[in-house]
Amino acid sequence: MPRIQTLDFIRGIAIMGILLLNINAFGLPGAAYLNPAWQGSVTPGDAWTWALIDFFAQLKFLALFALLFGGGLQLLLSRGKRWLQARLSWLLLLGFVHCLLFWEGDILLDYGLIGLVAWRMIRDVSSTRQLFNTGVMLYIVGCGVLLVFGLLSGHQPNNSWLAGAADIQYETFWKTHGGWEAVRNRLDLFSSGLLSLAAQYGWQLAGLMLIGGALMRSGWLQGRWSLTHYRRTALILLVLAAIIEIPGIYLQWACGWAFYPSAFYLQLPRELSAPLQAIGYAALCFGFWPTLARFTLTRAISSVGRMALSNYLLQTLLCTTLFNHFGWFNRLDRPQLLAVVLLVWLINLFFSLCWLRYFRQGPVEWCWRQLTRLSSREVMLQK
Repeated sequence: MPRIQTLDFIRGIAIMGILLLNINAFGLPGAAYLNPAWQGSVTPGDAWTWALIDFFAQLKFLALFALLFGGGLQLLLSRGKRWLQARLSWLLLLGFVHCLLFWEGDILLDYGLIGLVAWRMIRDVSSTRQLFNTGVMLYIVGCGVLLVFGLLSGHQPNNSWLAGAADIQYETFWKTHGGWEAVRNRLDLFSSGLLSLAAQYGWQLAGLMLIGGALMRSGWLQGRWSLTHYRRTALILLVLAAIIEIPGIYLQWACGWAFYPSAFYLQLPRELSAPLQAIGYAALCFGFWPTLARFTLTRAISSVGRMALSNYLLQTLLCTTLFNHFGWFNRLDRPQLLAVVLLVWLINLFFSLCWLRYFRQGPVEWCWRQLTRLSSREVMLQK
């Protein structure tokens, strides 16, 4: 199956963009992930960094990667049921190990678990329009569940939004000292993450995968539409996303990131705008690909996309080393964390370019493919 170069580039953008979100989870306490005022006050630098990341990146690159993942499932349907199930099962297992032993913010397990459901829906829904509409419906259900959570929650912030000194001290301890204490806490976070996946995020993730599958089936994610169409689509969707999200960012800032409106209700504009903005980003890449393809940087980012899984795990290795083992955890503010992002990006780019000079696949991708092939073959022999 020939590679679609534009998709490699978009996937590279998504993997690098996800680090803009994850860096706060690597370098700051959990309460800081969505709340810049997690200590009760906020500096102008932290506030503006939060606002810019929230507008351009938060959830957008996760949504973009989920769309591409769903598109990939559509392309891989020809491999057959056993091959797809084996591939996703190994991804799920890798995500569990990654979450348990390395970093509690893993997304691989979520993609493997939801993917085992989504690929069947992509296969069984024959109408592209129906597949797209089903994805939209599932995503809206997930947004609705977020509103229900807001109605059921109290007005007092918990330690996941406004952490106390003891909470911060304990989180710093288990992250920097590791051992069984870290594993135990990761298990606790893993179980709560599964509940969140089942109750709310899983609906959105499945919806995005189905939308991606529909866009791939229609040829949209294969670049078969006109450049004018992609550019017009990018303009419309990005403007619409901005209109939806900017009020949410402003209101969170205006209320001082107070728990009751900010933790649930004011998250909704971002949740609604993220798929629009993600598709808008993809449309920009397709619409201006003839120009983008000329640049050396585009080739480097495409190399990152070809090795997306290896680079995602490399980001974990680098960031956990810096923050957990070198003691940088909770030492840097949001603007300073962006400097770490740039460093990791440079390593991702250099590693990908060097590796692909000698090999056709990333190291983890190669292992994943071999395990999938062996597993699917064993199942066929047992049959």
